[in-house]
Amino acid sequence: MNPNILDKEVQQFIDSNLLSDVNKIALAKPMFQNVSSAELAGQIAAKKKAKNKLPTWFSTADIYYPALLSIEQTSSETTAAYKANLAIGKTLLDLTAGFGIDSYFFSKKVDEVFSCEINPELAEITAHNAKVLGAIKLSVISDDGLEFLKNADKNFDTIYIDPARRSNSNKVFKLKDCTPDVTENLDFLLAKAQRIIIKTAPLLDISAGLSELKNVSEIHIVSVKNECKELLWVIDKSFTGETKIVCVTLNEKDKVFRFAIGDLQLKTEISQSEPAGYLYEPDVALLKSGAFNLIAERFGMKKLHQQSQLYFSDEIKKDFLGRIFEINSLLTLKELKKEKELKGNVIVRNFPEKAENLVKKYKIESTHDDFLVFTQSNNGYLVIKAKIIQHY
Repeated sequence: MNPNILDKEVQQFIDSNLLSDVNKIALAKPMFQNVSSAELAGQIAAKKKAKNKLPTWFSTADIYYPALLSIEQTSSETTAAYKANLAIGKTLLDLTAGFGIDSYFFSKKVDEVFSCEINPELAEITAHNAKVLGAIKLSVISDDGLEFLKNADKNFDTIYIDPARRSNSNKVFKLKDCTPDVTENLDFLLAKAQRIIIKTAPLLDISAGLSELKNVSEIHIVSVKNECKELLWVIDKSFTGETKIVCVTLNEKDKVFRFAIGDLQLKTEISQSEPAGYLYEPDVALLKSGAFNLIAERFGMKKLHQQSQLYFSDEIKKDFLGRIFEINSLLTLKELKKEKELKGNVIVRNFPEKAENLVKKYKIESTHDDFLVFTQSNNGYLVIKAKIIQHY
């Protein structure tokens, strides 16, 4: 951490160049003594990234930013504020703090937070920012979280872990492929806390995670604007019941869909009638949960097709997690060919062609609220003309 970056003139330069080309700044001659052009470019790039993701940090003076990768990998304020509500008790240990976003929001919910970061420079940056932000309940420790816990002479009410994947592959991964290895240390962690919260990427298969863990009371699937951000595994020392799945959409209005994992076995009939009334497209949090049949039962809707994952109803279900469309008309593919001046945004669900190809093929003009849903019912392929009435 270079303290010269916090000089008033340097900070003013950073703020006045947030729209500038950081590559040009990085290659330019140094403009300040003891601050390199590369450091300036790094601070600008990281602060730009923080504007929407971390508005509290962005709007606070004298924040010191880490490498851009740390900003990209950290939780957003939106998701950090949500997971803070999962902490129990008065004390919490963040085993893998990183830039400290989660630690900061945990400190708003519990009396004392110990935030471990193995990278000394990142720990120094996090400690500086915690002081600037007035996070007096937050103590930053430059140490390996597991080693700190092994040497600690106290237990914690909650331990939070965001393990890092050891591989950048997009293939399905396991918790044992992460650092620290939660599966190997789970008994030790449960001996030191009443509750363990593990954050993982959405790529982790729920069944695979459950096979590696025990005492999982809840799994929270967190989505923002139809993008699945993270899975949160809540492990309670004394828990012996059935795991609950909690689908959460954090948008203008937060919504929750909760069920017991055994409910995934529910069977439902596929509608033989053509869709009418209102069409429902589930948010990715619902899709990740695999509760395809339960969605129809809970919301009192009909399922269009076994593989389409679209639903319809005569009534508007405003608490639905996802988009809602008012169905205007239905077209077969033969009827579609006769249509002129087609307008609408194209959605493809369980259909053999890509949206961009359909736009070209049928010369479809994009509009704001109108949609053309290419999908399949039990009666074959069809196109649903609809108008959106609820966004994600």
